[in-house]
Amino acid sequence: MTHKAKVIQFRRSLKRIHEKHFILDVDAKSKEEAKKFAGREVIWKSPAGKEIKGKISDSHGNKGLVRAIFEKGLPGQARNTEAEVK
Repeated sequence: MTHKAKVIQFRRSLKRIHEKHFILDVDAKSKEEAKKFAGREVIWKSPAGKEIKGKISDSHGNKGLVRAIFEKGLPGQARNTEAEVK
C-alpha cells in the first residue's frame, strides 16, 4: 500500500539544518495517527528520475507531521514536492 506525502522543510533549529532529515506531511490529523507511519520507507523521485530512499523515524509536533531520515540529503528543490510512502 502506498501513500502520498508532501515534503515540507528540512528539519532545522535556529542555527543548524539537518541535511538528511526532512519534515513530511502525510495527511494525518493527529500526533497519534502520525506515529503509525514510523518505520515505513519513503522514496522521493527527482525530475530526472533519480530515486532517494529514506525512512520515517517518528512524528513531528502535534499536527500530524512526520520526520523522515534520507540516505543522502535531498536538494532544496524537493520542498513542496511529493514523496511516496510504502
